[in-house]
Amino acid sequence: MAEQPTQAVQDYLKAIHRLGGVKGIVSPADIATELQVKAPSVTGMLKRLADAGWIRYTSGAGAQLSPEGLTEALRVIRRHRLVELFLTKALKLDWSEVDVEAEALEHAISPRLEQALADYLGEPLEDPHGHPIPSRTGEMRHRDLKRLSEFRAGHTAIIREAQDDNSERLRHWQELGLTPGATVHILHYQPLDDLFEVQVGNRLIRLGSEGLSGLRGELVGSDLS
Repeated sequence: MAEQPTQAVQDYLKAIHRLGGVKGIVSPADIATELQVKAPSVTGMLKRLADAGWIRYTSGAGAQLSPEGLTEALRVIRRHRLVELFLTKALKLDWSEVDVEAEALEHAISPRLEQALADYLGEPLEDPHGHPIPSRTGEMRHRDLKRLSEFRAGHTAIIREAQDDNSERLRHWQELGLTPGATVHILHYQPLDDLFEVQVGNRLIRLGSEGLSGLRGELVGSDLS
């Protein structure tokens, strides 16, 4: 039986989940980069997580979430995303501000407060950045999304998710109208200059792949070729 998780344990489980550790093996180097910690400390922590039953860990390969670890990771993700949505909907904070606040609050929320937030928000399906919120019973919808930079001229896409770890970039996307739910028409792509010309509403925008990096969506009308 896994022990009651500390904040550090929760951060590691969430990071492993984000890096694909539900079905795949996540390397210690990737975890170190994700959490911005030194590699030797990651190795020691992974051994402790494995001993506690949160992960399966193979030295020299990496870590994968155990069923118990997945349940806990989804619980923390649910609380984080509920807090983000509450801060934007109820307290009117900007979507560029809420990730840092939710990071601090997610560890202090009781199951009772978690459900109170969910009830207040109407058991929502997505956070302000379009990321799916795990259900009370631990299910999370999977969507087959593509990076916006993978679309080409003639494609029309709906933005579904925006990466939330860069507040300046989030503010820039908001100013341009590149937010979840927006329809984006890819008018031209110049591969030599790596330059996209896209239309959002009545607005023409020119951005490179880096400017679109972190936005994910789905094609409207047909499949990607």
